Amino acid sequence: MFSNTASKTIAAGHTALAVVLASAALLSQPTPAPPSSSAGLEFPVIMRQNVAAGTTPVGTKIQAKLAVATLVNGVVVPQDAILSGEVSESVAKSATGPSRLAIRMDSVQWKNGSVPIKVYLTAWYYPVTTPTNPDLSSGLPDAANNPRLRTNGGAFPGPRNQTPPPFPGPDAGRDKDTGVPAPPAPASDISKHRVLMKNVESRRNSGGTVTLTSKRFNIKLDKQTTYVVATGDRAASPD
Repeated sequence: MFSNTASKTIAAGHTALAVVLASAALLSQPTPAPPSSSAGLEFPVIMRQNVAAGTTPVGTKIQAKLAVATLVNGVVVPQDAILSGEVSESVAKSATGPSRLAIRMDSVQWKNGSVPIKVYLTAWYYPVTTPTNPDLSSGLPDAANNPRLRTNGGAFPGPRNQTPPPFPGPDAGRDKDTGVPAPPAPASDISKHRVLMKNVESRRNSGGTVTLTSKRFNIKLDKQTTYVVATGDRAASPD
């Protein structure tokens, strides 16, 4: 009788020990990383249509062209890819309230692929820069003798005939650690640093949706300015 009881006690002890050891083994394993998401994404884009608060109706389908190649979850979305979405809020300024405008982009598509996203119009944009005069001491090829520069009347391609940039080396535009192509700077006639729209504020609700407001005027977007659309957690972040 004693031996049976002792055997059962030892067996129970072994079972309990096994459970403890198994739990310790599980706790010692590294926690799996969460799946990659679009958190923190932002895109510099040029609208394909004019949009105005209070004039463009809610539900209007919106498209914008990507100004700079952008990495999304390990996929390089090329420059000129098309972002698609819609106007989710559009209210004109009144005597008692500000103008309000909200745009949500749901997808980005290009020739060989597409990626679902969820980004919103922010109060950031890239201003146009003033082109500088050519530096003849830089050793750059003369426009008249270089076929790459024979556009727009012999000037470097661009809306303002800006100075041609130096030709990059074989490793230019690549991350030095990973070798992955890095996104180039925005179009050469706009600043490399974004700024906030004047007299425009952004409001973000608990769901991440971003709404722009202005007490001074009706917010309007044109087809020449490079705006920033981003996920809700990046919408109010400075450079």
